[in-house]
Amino acid sequence: MSAAAATATTGTYSPAASAGEKRRERKEELRRHLAEDADWPRADGRSFHDCRPAFMQTGPTTAASGSAYAEFGKTKVIVSVFGPRESKKTMMYSDTGRLNCNVSYTTFATPIRGQGTDNKEYSAMLHKALEGAVMLHTFPKTTVDVFALVLESGGSDLPIIISCASLALADAGIMMYDLVTSVSVSCFGKNIIIDPTSDEEAWQDGSLMVAYMPARKEITQLTLTGEWSDGKITNAVELCMDACTKLCDILRERLKDASSLAE
Repeated sequence: MSAAAATATTGTYSPAASAGEKRRERKEELRRHLAEDADWPRADGRSFHDCRPAFMQTGPTTAASGSAYAEFGKTKVIVSVFGPRESKKTMMYSDTGRLNCNVSYTTFATPIRGQGTDNKEYSAMLHKALEGAVMLHTFPKTTVDVFALVLESGGSDLPIIISCASLALADAGIMMYDLVTSVSVSCFGKNIIIDPTSDEEAWQDGSLMVAYMPARKEITQLTLTGEWSDGKITNAVELCMDACTKLCDILRERLKDASSLAE
């Protein structure tokens, strides 16, 4: 929970009568902009290449070996890391450790109530993004479990999960070649917007996500949907890599803050 939510006040939560009509007007406006292939103001006031403010902290789950919380706009994620623990006896001997990743959504994470569930696709993609960064040889015959829970889905969920999981692994003291940060962009006609919200993702022509280790200048995962020209892909990847590098600085600051408090 963010610091802003710490103060309890009395207020109304009744929706405005015109809320539904405003949403329909917004969708119609977006359709017109897409048809004109012109620039348009994003609903939250950001420019095309502005990311949402990132609130991140370590240690929200004391029972875990390491944990982290991330809040990017309406998207809220918590990740807990457990282990290394002894792997199951049924597993064959291996000189390298095993990384187990699980992503799930709360029942209230999305506007459609009761849809919370394990997301196997995201779990596999999280594993792929992190596997190349974790020094698996440092914990042979053991397993590290990474559990990501999306508390609220507000767009760009997977990149935020990946970045938060990287911070949680570092908080747990798991040896890594570098922190992994991730950023996505959406394509609208000729335009590319970074860190899209769920509303923007619903209308995108295509998407591109990069998971990146800035210190090693290595991409651990790249996913692409929709139709992209070569030039546009290059531009999108460069935007994501630059944003990932800056986001990594934020993660490093959080780790420094945590280290200072522990001393």
